[in-house]
Amino acid sequence: MKPQIVLSMEQALTMTYATLRCVHLGWRVIKLEPTPVPGQKSKGDPNRYIGRPVAGDDRHSYFVAPNLGKEAIAVNLKDKEGQEVVKQLIKGLGVDIFCTNTIPFRHKQLGIDYETLRKVRDDLIWCSISAMGLAYPEVPGYDPVLQAMCGYMDITGHADGPPLQCGPPLIDLRGGDEAFTQILLALMERAETGRGRQIDISMAQVAVSWLQTFLPMLDMGSPPSEIRRSGNEHRQFIPVNAYRTADGFIYVAIGSDAQWNRIIKEPMFASLAEERYCTNEGRRRNKTELHASIDAITSRCPACDVARVLAVASIPNAPITPIEEVANLPFVAQTALRTITPDGRTVRLPPPPSPTEHLTKLRGTLPFAPAYGANTDSLLAEVGISATDVASLRAKGIVA
Repeated sequence: MKPQIVLSMEQALTMTYATLRCVHLGWRVIKLEPTPVPGQKSKGDPNRYIGRPVAGDDRHSYFVAPNLGKEAIAVNLKDKEGQEVVKQLIKGLGVDIFCTNTIPFRHKQLGIDYETLRKVRDDLIWCSISAMGLAYPEVPGYDPVLQAMCGYMDITGHADGPPLQCGPPLIDLRGGDEAFTQILLALMERAETGRGRQIDISMAQVAVSWLQTFLPMLDMGSPPSEIRRSGNEHRQFIPVNAYRTADGFIYVAIGSDAQWNRIIKEPMFASLAEERYCTNEGRRRNKTELHASIDAITSRCPACDVARVLAVASIPNAPITPIEEVANLPFVAQTALRTITPDGRTVRLPPPPSPTEHLTKLRGTLPFAPAYGANTDSLLAEVGISATDVASLRAKGIVA
């Protein structure tokens, strides 16, 4: 597939992550941001100002990673002249894909709705991510709120504790991945039919789509209590849990009776060879006592000794790795991306979900995230707008 050109009116994370996946493929991604709001200090994507300052006032730590390798332009879409500028960009650059995660009721006001933009390029692929899709145009999307609404918080945390949100912003990232997937499918369709497509991603729907081992069970005899919060335990396979060791914690996952039979043959765990534990259902009935017994065994030994015994029995296990040590894990260190800050510091980045030819050519180093409006002049010049006209647009507040 040839590199595509993406114009994305994006902010925060969900669409920004979707277009980062496009950057990984070597596509050209142009980040479209609004011009400054009078009286407001921050400009453009609010995430520019979240976290610690890294490069000037407008590139803070939370913003950098999802915006690597992109260009940035600032246009006032509240003005008809600004909307015409976007149309010139789509036509002049040959934009293949237009993306937005702006709240849907604003699409038509800003001149970025599908029907308007497809008149500029009839085979345009247009993609929106919003809280609940175009059918609910006034609902704002925010990951923790959607985690609350879609049941995630009801199933996250300890059974006797309050509901909790997941550590990573799963719904933002899940929405971005779904947008990326649908864009690829739309490109395949366009290659066959010559037609573009409107893509409508509901963050709520993609969130609920992941509840495969929860919602169906309610219709198959499982009481709600059986699928609610269970801490570090697995709800169905016993024992799967985090256990204390003499120097930390270790996570152990026994997912079958065959694995159970192997572990109780090891001297460290031989005391657990009881009839009531021989099946998963028996271990479920007696799980409180079983978890306590395993914890009593492992807490007397260093984690490395417990891991060694588990490895002999071919039992999946892992230490609870502190977040600051994850980048040093061998498989991460071997595949991690990186970028260089304007002042010369190297920043390690998560690896891509899968390797790409483009990233291999770049040797895993992506250009740093663009400053606000950094490419405005060059992009406008590329579509034939003269320097004099750019100055006029800027003086009128149409571009920044």
